[in-house]
Amino acid sequence: MTKEKKYENILYHKEQKVGTITLNRPKSLNALNTALLTELRDALEDAEADAEVHVLVIAGAGDRAFCAGADIEELLEKSSTEASKWSQWIQGITTYMEKMKKPIIAKINGFCLGGGLELAMACDFRIASEKAIFGLPEINLAIIPGGGGTQRLPRLIGKTKAMEMLMCGEQMGAEEAFRVTLVNKVVPPEKLDSEVDRLVKKLLSNSSVTLAIIKDAVNRGIELDLELALQYESDLFGHVLETEDAREGLKAFLEKRKPEFKGK
Repeated sequence: MTKEKKYENILYHKEQKVGTITLNRPKSLNALNTALLTELRDALEDAEADAEVHVLVIAGAGDRAFCAGADIEELLEKSSTEASKWSQWIQGITTYMEKMKKPIIAKINGFCLGGGLELAMACDFRIASEKAIFGLPEINLAIIPGGGGTQRLPRLIGKTKAMEMLMCGEQMGAEEAFRVTLVNKVVPPEKLDSEVDRLVKKLLSNSSVTLAIIKDAVNRGIELDLELALQYESDLFGHVLETEDAREGLKAFLEKRKPEFKGK
């Protein structure tokens, strides 16, 4: 793999086709500030460009929080125009995460609030410990989410519950987050690492090029009307059959053997 970069506000580790980004401001519950987000964007771009990285995991340092939200002191200093541009910049990061060709897993322990939840919602999978707590509490400060929260939350869990979370600012535990389909799975804290590892292994066993096509089909298609979305799926279906992995998968099935995917 390429030589790993050193950062001040995140940790980035690459090993065995997996890139792990850890938000590393534990004293502030991994709160998001401009410096951290700049480094996060750089690491995401590094992972996307690295052919050896097939799956990405995002976690928070310590056991108290994945990320407790934005750095309030930094936010308070911004003018209206600056705040709007900052929001657009953060939205650019979360949108970039959705458009990345590689699956992203959010490993969530402790608080996952505000901007932290917005980051998690931009991931493809969310695995949470029983101690995880979710919410968009911006209304309690008389502000609104600015990293995509008002748009992604209703798309994930529906308008009814999203309005309750956004307008009341109440937090929910991991089990309720699972019930409303905000997270994929909830496990005891001591099993969080192993559950994420299990998902990583499953993803790595599949064709990376086909995973990228599925991610694109879902994320782009969900914004289209059904007729256009189905046409887009058909176009991608034709495209995927041109890949070496698809041919290998089909042949392996007929030959009753395990396929050997090359990500091509």
